[in-house]
This record gives sequence, C-alpha cells and structure tokens, in this order.
Amino acid sequence: MEPLFEIGVKRSARGSRMSAQNLYEQLKEAVTEGRLAAGTKLPATRHSADFFGVSRNTAIAVYEKLLREGYVVTRNGSGTYVAERVSTARGVVARPTQAGRRTQLDRRIQPDHRQPGPRRPDHRQPDPRLNDFWLRPDVTASMSFWRDATSGVSQAPPGVPLVDFRPALVDSRLFPLDVFRRIMAKRLRGLEKRPASYKSPQGNQGNYHLRTAITRHIAVTRAVVCESEDVLVTSGAQQAFDLLARTLVIPNVTVVAIEDPGYPPMRVAFAAAGAKVVPVAVDSEGLIIEQLPRNVGVICVCPSHQFPLGVSMSARRRAALLDFARTKGAVIVEDDYDGEFRYDGSPLEALRTRDAADVVFYVGTFSKCMLPALRLGYIVAPSWAMRTLIAAKNCLDWHCPTPIQIGVAGFIAEGHLVHHVRKMRTLYKQRREQLLKSLEAELGPWLVPIPSFYGMHVAATFRQTRDLERLTESVSEQGVKIHSLQRYFVGPPDRTGLVFGFGALGLQGIARGIRSLRDSLRRFRGAA
Repeated sequence: MEPLFEIGVKRSARGSRMSAQNLYEQLKEAVTEGRLAAGTKLPATRHSADFFGVSRNTAIAVYEKLLREGYVVTRNGSGTYVAERVSTARGVVARPTQAGRRTQLDRRIQPDHRQPGPRRPDHRQPDPRLNDFWLRPDVTASMSFWRDATSGVSQAPPGVPLVDFRPALVDSRLFPLDVFRRIMAKRLRGLEKRPASYKSPQGNQGNYHLRTAITRHIAVTRAVVCESEDVLVTSGAQQAFDLLARTLVIPNVTVVAIEDPGYPPMRVAFAAAGAKVVPVAVDSEGLIIEQLPRNVGVICVCPSHQFPLGVSMSARRRAALLDFARTKGAVIVEDDYDGEFRYDGSPLEALRTRDAADVVFYVGTFSKCMLPALRLGYIVAPSWAMRTLIAAKNCLDWHCPTPIQIGVAGFIAEGHLVHHVRKMRTLYKQRREQLLKSLEAELGPWLVPIPSFYGMHVAATFRQTRDLERLTESVSEQGVKIHSLQRYFVGPPDRTGLVFGFGALGLQGIARGIRSLRDSLRRFRGAA
C-alpha cells in the first residue's frame, strides 16, 4: 500500500538539469523541519513521476544521497523511511551515517550551506495574548498537581523499583483486561449491525445502557437511588466539576465554598468559571459548617473519604450541612471518588440520598474502581438542572465515546465490576493494614495516622513541625514519591503531614518506602 504523501513538491521545468537538486533540497528541508516526521515512508521510486515529476532513476539517485547523509533509511522489502533524528545546538538534524563514494549525481547536487531557520520563540515569558487566569502560579500549581517539583531527582537507585505513595493511583495491572476486551469486542459487533447515530444536543446525556448500569451500581455500593434520567455521563470527574462550574456559577457573583485542604484541580474549575472561591476548614467530623459564608451558593465536599485527610463526615454534620444548604438556597457538590472501597465499620451512605436529591449533585468516576484511562465519570443531578448540564456538556465535546460507554455498560451489567471491586477491596485492605502497621512500628515517634475507613490512602500528621520540602526531596532521591499535606491547602496549612497512597503499591513496596522515610527522618531529626 502506497503511503499518504501530502508534502507539496515544487516541480522543476521539464528537461531541467536542476530537477535532482531541487527534489533533494526540498526533501531534505522537509525532514529537517519536521514536516516529514521520523518513520514516514517515502513514495516508491516507481511512482516518482506521479509524486515528484521526475524519472525513476533521478528519484533513486536522490534517495541514495539522502541515505548516505543519514536522512533516510531503507528496510528490505518495505521501502525508504525518514530516519530518526537527534537535536543539536544548530537545530534538528538527521543521524549521521558513514558517507559512501560520490556519484555523478553528487557532483550535480551541491552541498547545502544554508543557515538553519530561526529558532522557535522562547515561551518562558507569558504571552499577553493568553488569558492571565491560566498564568497564575496557584492555578499552574493546582493543575500540575501530579507533577512533582523534584521530578528531576525522582529516580530509584539502579535495580530498585520505584515506590509511589501518591494518592488516588490504582493498580491497573490487576484490572481484568481480558474480560473487558471480550466485552468490548462483543459490543462492537453490535455496533456493526446497528451503528450509533448522531442525536439532538438534548439526546447526548450518555448511553442509556451505561446510565442504567450506573444507577444499579451506585444503588448497591453507595445507597444512591436515582433513575437513568438523573445521570449525565462525563469524561471523568474533572469534566464533571467543570460542567457544574459552568452551569452553577455566575461570574464574579457566586460564592463557592471548598474544603481546605482539598483537591486542587476541583477548585480551579470553579475559579476559572468566575466564582469567588472561599476555603473552609476541615476537622475530624468533616467540613466545619459554622465557617461557611452566609452568602454561599455552592458547597463542594468529599464527605465519605475526605481528600486528602481521609475523615468521614459525621451524621450530625451531614444533617447540618443539608439544612444549611436548604436554608440559604445553596447547592452541594458531592465528590465520591473512591467510596466503593470500605474496610471497617457499617456502610456509610452517600450524602445524595432520595431526600437530598433536590440540592445535591453527586459526582462519581470509573477511574478508581476500573481504569483511569477510560476517562469516564458521571453526575447524578437534580431534575431542574439536567437540561442545562446537557447543553453545557454538548458545548464541550457533544458526548463521550460511544464504544467505551457501551463496553463499560456491559462490564457492569454482566457483574464484572462488582467482582473486581470486591477483589480490590480485599487487596487494598491488606495493603492498608500493612501500611498502618508499618507507620506505627517505623514512624510512630514522628507521625500519627488520621483514622479513616474508606478509600485508597491514609493521611498522617507530624507530632512536631517538619521541613517537608527537605524530607520529600530526600526520599525522592531514594526512589520514593510522596505528597505532603501542604500542597493541598489554599491558605496557610494548619497542620503538617504526609499522604500515603497504597493503590499502586504492593506489600514489599510499602515496607521499603516506610523504611526510607524512617531513615530520612532520623537524618533530619533536628530539622523542625
């Protein structure tokens, strides 16, 4: 099969002695500028008249010169391809190869002594044409949440696996991809018989079968009772936050209360929509209702397993929050990102019960209970807001990919999600117990774990203030990635501590990471 070759070539006049030179220069320039990317297949020389307007012999000679100079490579029985390139101070050039003997064409094609093109502009300085909101340091830091400041030294010693304590990571290796692949194949065969069609904007709420499966799943795992008409499918939880911000916020008017500490990317979505974001402290019972602004319009909470502290909102505090929202005419955004994973105590229902359906927007995701790469989440919304949410969703991307939606719907409907959650709940419980034992045995003199019964991470506070920047940098050099509580606060932190995610770690990794932290704390015993 011939390649799709859309590089425009200026053809020489018929009979011109410069046709080889011109073709050589244009192909070389296309390679060095990147218009012909590494690995691109060049047209076969037998079609040179169609693509380049030159004879086959001329094209062969040009290709041979490009080959000798390292701009292209040949693959036996396959063709000629653009070579991999390396960057130099003079720009991007092809990898050099040993030059061969000069041919008659070499004498006709003169060396190219042109200077390299202008360098790309330096974008380290903000361009005034950009929206300055996205240039703010706090916004940049929040949206670079998963990027560590010490990424340059976050390398495990040779032969030692990386220990990643960052929260909200999942062990993707344990997901039953073979089962999901079989279900996807089956559902795709169904699309062959009945291809998906475009619908009106109000019809792109999400695949009906997926929305129905979601209602059944959250009814069993989170006691959320709703109908498929109450569910909007989103591209992950972050898009859900963005949609809620677009539809609930009046710029420069709406006051949005967020938990402090809390999930940084969530607050950015509301700030970008023009909300007046107000941080509210969290204690052992959850969000402190007494600190909510009187004029608040939206209250964002993570009640079952607060991120990052891990505390669960008490029944007393939940009732007070719902009463406050109704009295003030506010709405509540409930983030239930890992509520499926409960380890101890009685099941804790979501804040969004049938009685609270008029004021609570429930946000869930498949990133933690299935795979982050799916990029699927959902909003269970009050009926009065659904039409507006659908319109905002369609403004963004119309709807989520249909094949992925129907695949996840089948995975849930056939019972595989319940089986996977049950298996991972058992595994995560073992990891959590190992983590708590290691914290007590190795880090007891320094850290006190915060009690929690849900989720995939445990937070622990220091008995005395510590230089966490030095500590995290030290363990990073030993191949251990971990977040401090400090990075989750909007205002000055009221405590210091670390967040231990165990979703992506095995038992040995947990033990090794805790030992590295212990050794670093001993070295910095005097840093307070």
